[in-house]
Amino acid sequence: MPTVIVYPPDEDGGRRVRVGGVILGRAFRLEDVAAFLQTAGLDGIDDLDVAAAGWIVWRGGGPDDWVH
Repeated sequence: MPTVIVYPPDEDGGRRVRVGGVILGRAFRLEDVAAFLQTAGLDGIDDLDVAAAGWIVWRGGGPDDWVH
């Protein structure tokens, strides 16, 4: 399993998503994080999986925090 880090929300509410040392983009909701993870090869993951995943490191707030 690659290391997945979701960084704190920026001034626009976006959170950078890093998988295995590569920034995949900015997410503005759980569905965006799931899409990035699917792009990284984690097929079948959805927003509910993202919210419950203990292997995702959430910095600056958990999966419900999207406001700077």
